[in-house]
Amino acid sequence: MNKQELIDAVAASTGESKASTGEGEGEALDAILEAVTSAVTRGEAVQLIAFGSFSTGACSERTGRNPSTGETITIPAAKTVKFTAGNSFKDAVNAA
Repeated sequence: MNKQELIDAVAASTGESKASTGEGEGEALDAILEAVTSAVTRGEAVQLIAFGSFSTGACSERTGRNPSTGETITIPAAKTVKFTAGNSFKDAVNAA
């Protein structure tokens, strides 16, 4: 499912217009995604009960190998985004 298909599904489920759900300016879906992105960027966890939680993680610096040359390289430390599925979400996926 891509973003447009998600907008169509949410609009059909809620009875709202596609414009207010996700197309054009002032769209609900974009506002939700922006709020989650901003919170996780600030280091806060976003918990959506029954769905899951988004948080930040850290990968430490490590050594790797260039597969084409075999040369050893240093992979820098980086922040990552973690998603942990909630129990209701896991149960729904496993029931399907």
